[in-house]
Amino acid sequence: MKRFIGFIKKEFYHIFRDKRSLFILFGMPIAQILLFGFAITNEINNVDIAILDHSKDATTKEVIDKIAASKYFSIKQMVTQEEDIESVFQKGQVKAVLNFEKDFSKNLIKEHKATVQIITDATDPNTANTISNYVNAILRQYQTELNKEVVLAYQIIPETRMVYNPELKSVYMFVPGVMTIILMLVSAMMTSISIAREKELGTMEVLLVSPLKPIQVIVGKVFPYIFLSIINAVVIVLLSIFIFKMPIQGSLMLLALESILFIISALSLGILISTISATQQTAMMISLMGLMLPVILLSGFIFPISSMPLPLQWISNIIPARWFIIIIKSIMLKGVGLQFIWKETLILIGMTLFFIVISVKKYKIRLE
Repeated sequence: MKRFIGFIKKEFYHIFRDKRSLFILFGMPIAQILLFGFAITNEINNVDIAILDHSKDATTKEVIDKIAASKYFSIKQMVTQEEDIESVFQKGQVKAVLNFEKDFSKNLIKEHKATVQIITDATDPNTANTISNYVNAILRQYQTELNKEVVLAYQIIPETRMVYNPELKSVYMFVPGVMTIILMLVSAMMTSISIAREKELGTMEVLLVSPLKPIQVIVGKVFPYIFLSIINAVVIVLLSIFIFKMPIQGSLMLLALESILFIISALSLGILISTISATQQTAMMISLMGLMLPVILLSGFIFPISSMPLPLQWISNIIPARWFIIIIKSIMLKGVGLQFIWKETLILIGMTLFFIVISVKKYKIRLE
């Protein structure tokens, strides 16, 4: 046992002596969570738009003022003719043009119907769709104000209620996903170079002739990073709560235990990569390129898994990040307990044990 404790101490010394590893371990996660949280959003604010008002009456002025007063749009310019719309888009000055028809107010009074054409720059389809939805919402609100005194027979009025994220804040979606990606990539990357570093530095012979068993070497390599990754997770959660106002509806203790389980799973995967890699560069490339794209694309972080082709849905089942994202969203946003996420928890436990067993099997007790 003394030898094993000494081995763990040696690993801690290795980590703290390497300033670059400490920067990757602590600096990058903080930078990434702040960058993702502030920069990546599916909401729109102060989007530049242009107005083409053929009518120029009191009603169109009210509508334009209502749009300008919202925090979502900023009226960049007024267009005088339809021929100018294409050049405005080509210059990249605006994302949308609102085209009010001629005699807008007169048509609204006489025919109870008037048209506003919403022309959007669909080079970014998601933004174009969001702009269209926001403009439609403002127009519906204005129409409701106009029709306060009007009673229509047999009206069907849909009422929408959003649960868990009523304000549709994109940060509620991105923070759990980013936390998963950071813990997965950083943990796997840091441990993936540990055994490979021993091979490169020529200190692998010392481990091979030591009385430590392969399982003790594997656990000893993982053990220091568990504590360091837990610190990472705590920092990410604190940033989420105090900077991004991310709610935690469920148990903090359950969130902590599930996070530790996922960290151990990621570290075990990193050790597996390390045992099959001859150099640190190879281990780094496998952990970055081999994990980053699958984790981002197949974990359900950005794209819903149910919308993917069936073969990709099957492949996503072997991505540990997929199950942790379900767990963390369920705890933080839905406030559920273990009785609702036991299946995902068991899957992560099974994956962790599988990675550790394969790592021990792949650990070579002889130099090649």
